[in-house]
Amino acid sequence: MPKRSAGLLMYRRSGLRLELLLVHPGGPFWARKDEGAWSIPKGEYGEGEDALAAARREFAEEVGVAAGGAFVDLGEVVQPGRKIVRAFALEGDVDVSRLASNTFEMECAEERTPEIVSRSRSRRMVRT
Repeated sequence: MPKRSAGLLMYRRSGLRLELLLVHPGGPFWARKDEGAWSIPKGEYGEGEDALAAARREFAEEVGVAAGGAFVDLGEVVQPGRKIVRAFALEGDVDVSRLASNTFEMECAEERTPEIVSRSRSRRMVRT
């Protein structure tokens, strides 16, 4: 069975422009990559779990802001790796300079405990 992810596309209107909130993966693999790296905040969810509930959870974890309001189901897409991504849109506005990505610590054999950041940056993309 393919893996499934759910995510939120937050947007805002600015005059005639539409601005989209996208995030960038963290970590050394993505450090010098921008092309094709930006995405909606999303994450995997399990069998029987509500996709919108998972999308809201992942948005809060990755952006640090709880999302609420009128959600629009954008449907599903199948990525090249066969993962199915379900997306929801939400009109909203957050100050991207104040967003906080989720962080967690891992145990390792070394004395230090590295901090892992799942999303290192976020910004608004402008669609004109």
